[in-house]
Amino acid sequence: MVATVMETRRIGIIMNGVTGRMGTNQHLIRSIKAIRDQGGLKVGNDLIIMPDPILTGRNHDKLKALAERTGITRYTTDIDAALANPDDEIFFDASGTLQRAGFVEKAVKAGKAIYCEKPTAVETSEALRLAKLCEDAGLKNGVVQDKLWLTGLRKFKLLRDQGFFGKILSVRGEFGYWVFTGEDADQPLQRPSWNYRKEDGGGIIVDMLCHWRYVVDHLFGPIKAVSCMGATHIPTRMDESGKPYECTTDDACYATFELENGVICQFNSSWTVRVRRDDLLTMQVDGTHGSAIVGLRKCWVQSLGTTPRPVWNPDIDQPIDFFGGWQEVPDTTTYDNAFKIQWEEFLKHVVCDAPFPYTLREGAKGVQLAELGLKSWEQRKWLNVDPL
Repeated sequence: MVATVMETRRIGIIMNGVTGRMGTNQHLIRSIKAIRDQGGLKVGNDLIIMPDPILTGRNHDKLKALAERTGITRYTTDIDAALANPDDEIFFDASGTLQRAGFVEKAVKAGKAIYCEKPTAVETSEALRLAKLCEDAGLKNGVVQDKLWLTGLRKFKLLRDQGFFGKILSVRGEFGYWVFTGEDADQPLQRPSWNYRKEDGGGIIVDMLCHWRYVVDHLFGPIKAVSCMGATHIPTRMDESGKPYECTTDDACYATFELENGVICQFNSSWTVRVRRDDLLTMQVDGTHGSAIVGLRKCWVQSLGTTPRPVWNPDIDQPIDFFGGWQEVPDTTTYDNAFKIQWEEFLKHVVCDAPFPYTLREGAKGVQLAELGLKSWEQRKWLNVDPL
């Protein structure tokens, strides 16, 4: 028997703006570096895809420190020179939302495959323009939709596909945590100050409704209409230098989605909430045959046959242990990092032409929902979500 010879296919990746927390931890360390550390991405029995990143950004010292920390040998502040190198086929952007268009335009002109963080823009027209730029140039493109590969959501999807829930009726999502204002020395802020300035592309509606669009679309059905209320609960915070600033955008969002199949989804998103639930994100999904509590990594279910029969009586302590009637869904496989899984899918798309439905046009749907959410808040009414 002749042993199969494995071909190693190098693929150069320009990683722009990854010195921030998300770019460093999720995209570089837990995705690209992890793929390199495991010996590359094995595809079939004869191919290994080996990513070779070059880090780009504005701050030389930050790039140098990150490169040394991760063992990456290539980095530069000259983004134009990096884009001019034909040996680097993919451009990835994790810079600020308001800067994304300029980088994508340059990458399109350079003929790169394009992968970027969400939101791709703050206006639907701009997000669609960037998608069309890639499409007209015939370039493969994608947007990060990481939550689809979270362990808890994968466990839910498996049971959904097996018919555990019967007809799904409603979804209640709770996301968020308390973000410190920076006013107290022993409680430093844990999110960048630009998140709370509209002029810098901040706001929880712009941030989170992009996520809820692809989560709802893929798990529960297409969104037909949206009603949204935002709020700026904390009007002033401290910036990274310790100076106070005015918060000019929303830090909480209360949204309801009507789906085409009749399912009603309610999602609360807040940076001004203290957590008393199973995780920073939980979704309660109720169906005719069963329900689920879906977290980031865990999923609990209760079937129709094991549902208790409560009786309303506020004059006595509740005799039913409502938490005890739920069963945790066991691990059925090995669950890898969600960002890494999508990176692997995109690499296979670029190298092997494997399907990849999470395009910039799909990402524009998230921007559309966020923009409609803001308009719904302003106009205080339901708005239809038209197909893009």
